[in-house]
Amino acid sequence: MSRTPEQILREAQRIALVGASKNPERPSHDVMRYLLSQGYDVVPVNPGCDEVLGVPAVGSIAEVEPPIDLVDVFRRADAAPGHAREAVAAGAKAFWLQLDLHSPEARRICEDAGLDYVENACTAIVHRTL
Repeated sequence: MSRTPEQILREAQRIALVGASKNPERPSHDVMRYLLSQGYDVVPVNPGCDEVLGVPAVGSIAEVEPPIDLVDVFRRADAAPGHAREAVAAGAKAFWLQLDLHSPEARRICEDAGLDYVENACTAIVHRTL
């Protein structure tokens, strides 16, 4: 990783939030609400819903209007490599796995393609330290 998590968040504008949920009890819902309140352009990526927090959802990272500064993933670790490949194909600048998520394969995919990579960290928690 060439940029720190803090640098990634300082420089990001558009965030594709993979696994965004309409359920207010899910961490992805709370984090998306927080990121929106901080002025980020957050695009929910969830093929199972049409909108989250009033923002139209898309079914895949490929459907997010570029540029994508950050792909923030709230899915199981075994889904991370596939999302990493999607992030690379979409031209994303950074890939982030939320708390308790680790994926050596996703890390390799991202780093080989030149994407900044963060794992086991929450975007909202890191942002609050800025």
